[in-house]
Amino acid sequence: MMRFVSMKSGFPGLCVGVRPTMSSVAVLTQESFAEHRSGLVPQQIKVATLNSEEESDPPTYKDAFPPLPEKAACLESAQEPAGAWGNKIRPIKASVITQVFHVPLEERKYKDMNQFGEGEQAKICLEIMQRTGAHLELSLAKDQGLSIMVSGKLDAVMKARKDIVARLQTQASATVAIPKEHHRFVIGKNGEKLQDLELKTATKIQIPRPDDPSNQIKITGTKEGIEKARHEVLLISAEQDKRAVERLEVEKAFHPFIAGPYNRLVGEIMQETGTRINIPPPSVNRTEIVFTGEKEQLAQAVARIKKIYEEKKKKTTTIAVEVKKSQHKYVIGPKGNSLQEILERTGVSVEIPPSDSISETVILRGEPEKLGQALTEVYAKANSFTVSSVAAPSWLHRFIIGKKGQNLAKITQQMPKVHIEFTEGEDKITLEGPTEDVNVAQEQIEGMVKDLINRMDYVEINIDHKFHRHLIGKSGANINRIKDQYKVSVRIPPDSEKSNLIRIEGDPQGVQQAKRELLELASRMENERTKDLIIEQRFHRTIIGQKGERIREIRDKFPEVIINFPDPAQKSDIVQLRGPKNEVEKCTKYMQKMVADLVENSYSISVPIFKQFHKNIIGKGGANIKKIREESNTKIDLPAENSNSETIIITGKRANCEAARSRILSIQKDLANIAEVEVSIPAKLHNSLIGTKGRLIRSIMEECGGVHIHFPVEGSGSDTVVIRGPSSDVEKAKKQLLHLAEEKQTKSFTVDIRAKPEYHKFLIGKGGGKIRKVRDSTGARVIFPAAEDKDQDLITIIGKEDAVREAQKELEALIQNLDNVVEDSMLVDPKHHRHFVIRRGQVLREIAEEYGGVMVSFPRSGTQSDKVTLKGAKDCVEAAKKRIQEIIEDLEAQVTLECAIPQKFHRSVMGPKGSRIQQITRDFSVQIKFPDREENPVHSAEPVVQENGDEAGEGREAKDSDPGSPRRCDIIIISGRKEKCEAAKEALEALVPVTIEVEVPFDLHRYVIGQKGSGIRKMMDEFEVNIHVPAPELQSDIIAITGLAANLDRAKAGLLERVKELQAEQEDRALRSFKLSVTVDPKYHPKIIGRKGAVITQIRLEHDVNIQFPDKDDGNQPQDQITITGYEKNTEAARDAILRIVGELEQMVSEDVPLDHRVHARIIGARGKAIRKIMDEFKVDIRFPQSGAPDPNCVTVTGLPENVEEAIDHILNLEEEYLADVVDSEVLQVYMKPPAHEEAKAPSRGFVVRDAPWTASSSEKAPDMSSSEEFPSFGAQVAPKTLPWGPKR
Repeated sequence: MMRFVSMKSGFPGLCVGVRPTMSSVAVLTQESFAEHRSGLVPQQIKVATLNSEEESDPPTYKDAFPPLPEKAACLESAQEPAGAWGNKIRPIKASVITQVFHVPLEERKYKDMNQFGEGEQAKICLEIMQRTGAHLELSLAKDQGLSIMVSGKLDAVMKARKDIVARLQTQASATVAIPKEHHRFVIGKNGEKLQDLELKTATKIQIPRPDDPSNQIKITGTKEGIEKARHEVLLISAEQDKRAVERLEVEKAFHPFIAGPYNRLVGEIMQETGTRINIPPPSVNRTEIVFTGEKEQLAQAVARIKKIYEEKKKKTTTIAVEVKKSQHKYVIGPKGNSLQEILERTGVSVEIPPSDSISETVILRGEPEKLGQALTEVYAKANSFTVSSVAAPSWLHRFIIGKKGQNLAKITQQMPKVHIEFTEGEDKITLEGPTEDVNVAQEQIEGMVKDLINRMDYVEINIDHKFHRHLIGKSGANINRIKDQYKVSVRIPPDSEKSNLIRIEGDPQGVQQAKRELLELASRMENERTKDLIIEQRFHRTIIGQKGERIREIRDKFPEVIINFPDPAQKSDIVQLRGPKNEVEKCTKYMQKMVADLVENSYSISVPIFKQFHKNIIGKGGANIKKIREESNTKIDLPAENSNSETIIITGKRANCEAARSRILSIQKDLANIAEVEVSIPAKLHNSLIGTKGRLIRSIMEECGGVHIHFPVEGSGSDTVVIRGPSSDVEKAKKQLLHLAEEKQTKSFTVDIRAKPEYHKFLIGKGGGKIRKVRDSTGARVIFPAAEDKDQDLITIIGKEDAVREAQKELEALIQNLDNVVEDSMLVDPKHHRHFVIRRGQVLREIAEEYGGVMVSFPRSGTQSDKVTLKGAKDCVEAAKKRIQEIIEDLEAQVTLECAIPQKFHRSVMGPKGSRIQQITRDFSVQIKFPDREENPVHSAEPVVQENGDEAGEGREAKDSDPGSPRRCDIIIISGRKEKCEAAKEALEALVPVTIEVEVPFDLHRYVIGQKGSGIRKMMDEFEVNIHVPAPELQSDIIAITGLAANLDRAKAGLLERVKELQAEQEDRALRSFKLSVTVDPKYHPKIIGRKGAVITQIRLEHDVNIQFPDKDDGNQPQDQITITGYEKNTEAARDAILRIVGELEQMVSEDVPLDHRVHARIIGARGKAIRKIMDEFKVDIRFPQSGAPDPNCVTVTGLPENVEEAIDHILNLEEEYLADVVDSEVLQVYMKPPAHEEAKAPSRGFVVRDAPWTASSSEKAPDMSSSEEFPSFGAQVAPKTLPWGPKR
């Protein structure tokens, strides 16, 4: 039997249960638990147990390895395959289903055929797919009905179906009347039945509210759905009509007799009559018993219960007895079982007063002759349990319970009926249960308490709570160590309590030691120093490093210092250091130096570079920018390709940033005709000229063709402002800047006005014409908001007061005109309409943007109207009409030109992602169409083959007739105004690549190509050309360069420069290949090489040479020759260095010393640490014998004579010391060895089975491994085995 221990204390790790009267306990035996877990009844599974008695009777082969089921015949009557594999496996149903719904034409909500796939219908389908997760496919049937295929999980398909019917099909509605009391059955529990019905029928069912007298249910949906739903509702109602409900008043005291012991009697009546009988539970003060069921059967049930009631009323009598309130629960028993037990045995009902009542009177009701027996049972139950308590200090409770309740579990397992209760803060333990069991448990607990008091102690110490977290340590490391080391329990109060009291419990000696250590730690902390270091938060992540690598290094360097960084969310700059004073000071200096380096390396400057040159600064594949970054040791961030920003940000050390900036500016200067002018403007005016968030200076830069104006760093004191850009624009910007500075020096006045953002482009005018006019006439500067500004309506006017007032007046008049909306129309030939509306009305959008958001409406496609409506501000409408007229004139004057360029050059002409063609179409306002690629452009010499008796087509004849005419696949078509088409044609022809030849000596070709083609690829990327190197077998010196004429000269010069470099390298290689041999005895070679090649590597690096030792396995090679390769002077220096080492080695001696092999491992040490220390200390080499050597004790020591002597003395002393330990341990081993068993252990039989195929008689043949029938492959067809007398049936 399983029990729970109840506890009111907050001890961790203990399951808090409830009293027996309140808890339900499941009783499971070991067997029933296994059976319950596997879900099998005993008849379905055999459990083979193999105990010591059955060892002689092993399982059969078929039991141990059950055969797979035979393939069942494809008949309905086929039996289930028997055996262990034969358990029925449930078929796996597909989780995705597909259903097709059809919506007839007359029921379709959207019948507009032109909009199919893009109208409202498609939008609704997309919404349904997103909302339900189902996949929808629409198609039109021949009868114009709509077929919808829905795929997905079942619930998704049902939801989608309901939405489709509601939103794509015309809806009808109907009402159905059923009795009001049946409505709740249509709704079902929590409305589930109604939801299910709506999903199943794809309708909306509205049921009147309970306070509404109407009995009409409204159904909305398709005709078919309404019919289905109506039928289902009527079915539910009809089902309820068959059932009747009756209520019977029965005194509460007689309910137990009607229910019977454990509700058996009422259960029997319910089963026999098929009627549902609801008896209110004892806790509910109702006397009414409710019957539900078929009318006839219900009448039978009522009659039977009435009979029982009347009979009991006549025969029964009552007696009242007094039973202590505390004993009532024992009379009731768990879940009222004791009361049911008394009722079953004696037929007497026991009525107990409610728990909240103070009454102790218990009433027994039954037949007079049975009351005496019942009374005896009541008193027996009441007195069967007792309550007792054991005195135990509350701090010991945890130890009595034990880890995870282990100690207590021992008592509760022996006496499961005893309930043990611990109350926090009370020095007692309460026991409750059968008297005998309680006495035994009490004795055991008293024994435990006595034992614990004798061997346990506790102490309380005061330590300031601010040190508590340091005592605990990271993840409890400190406190856990103390607990484990001294076998004590340390209780530290939580931070929220702000308490200084720490309690230590456990073994008296351990408690004292733990107390001493904790107090020592606390006093050390009091002497520690805490220092706040101010470090900008932006550097915190860098100091911590990736995955905390850098801070770990600092902590390893200063292990006694605790470094605390603030939470990033606090935005604090304070880093706290705590530890011994000297260490904290050292750590502070180290971190301050680290921060100074970071500050130095985080200097940042912005360089404005014209957007078109960004790609040149990046270089092909990022080559240029990578080179600048590496050489200047800076971080360079370029704006995104799609952003409007032109600023490149450089971060690093100041000097490096300046160097990187000058390199980037020089690239821009080389590529374009960029002028640079310096203007002197007093530094005090710089901020006012730049304006709020740079608005003022940005307006000058934009107005002057996007020039770059660079002001000196604030605080530098410099007056020099640099203007960069095309010469004419630079002069213009200089003039405006000086004029503005002059105005600022006299007196500047500012006014803000507001206008809708869509009017701004119109107010500025094409190319800034209108706004320039205002400035020229008034002398004031007008600044419009940038895209990133928050207030997009705000326009700022700056200048002298009278000029600003005049400009304000002009602009406000313009804005007022724009606010007067007018509607106008114009005639446009329908043939031109398509030009305006294609590409989702791009041309119209551009017109709207440029002319104050004017709305231009073209007639719908299909109508032959030529009237175009314009709506907007009067000026904007007029300007838009003028622009549309210009576009029409362009379209009227449009011509088509053909430009013949061989197809092989088309890709090159287009440029990456068609960028070159897009540029030409923008620059010349033309349309360019490339022909389709011809798959096999090479003309075949074979005659034209006729197909299906037809002659060759006319086009082919024409082509063959004029071999000089260009092919169709070479012709590019240009459309636009004649003069612009011709200019575009010239631009296209300029993009056709040209090929030049450069002579490069054949032996240098492989160096030009570079490793895996890297060299040639770099040149091709740098010069934007294609370089073709001839195949090696041609032995040709000619390299072909193909590309744009502008790039060829640079590429040729670059290639020739590379050839010069290679020739110089070739000469250098010849000088470097000087070889020198030196003769050295092979026994010195390992010493010259050094440990892991350290010595020879040092010589190689120092003298920049290559040193080759002879191959030991090559018998033809002299073993004493070392070859040195490099410059002649370097090889000689390296030879001298080797000979110096040899000279030292020749002075060395080798001595063999006998050293007991048992101490070798101790002398060598873990991973050779100890022997390496000896060798370093005495400057000798010590060699130990290999395993299997003839003399395992022989150790060789090599070095200078005096060092060898000292080393031998040292290791002999060590041998003497270690040997004593070895002898002692060997003696100990002799006594510790267990006596050898005389009887040899019986060999293991392994796993044994009976009736295996290999033990069967020879009549049963072993399986044929080559047979595809006995060993079939997956998915392969099995050829049936042919028998002498035909196939098996």
